[in-house]
Amino acid sequence: MPDAETIAVLRAVLDELCVSVPRCDASTRTNVASRLLETASHGNPSLEDLKRAGKQALLQSPSTWR
Repeated sequence: MPDAETIAVLRAVLDELCVSVPRCDASTRTNVASRLLETASHGNPSLEDLKRAGKQALLQSPSTWR
């Protein structure tokens, strides 16, 4: 389980990356959040590593908002 500081960073990255994703598009937001958690679970990723993983998840998300 990530600590409070890590969770805050993950939320900030999720919010930054999903700024254009409607809140009702839970599928896309969940996909990005999942990828961020997966990346964070592999050690101590940098902020850039997290953003890169989140952007990749956005590109791979099947969604109608694009």
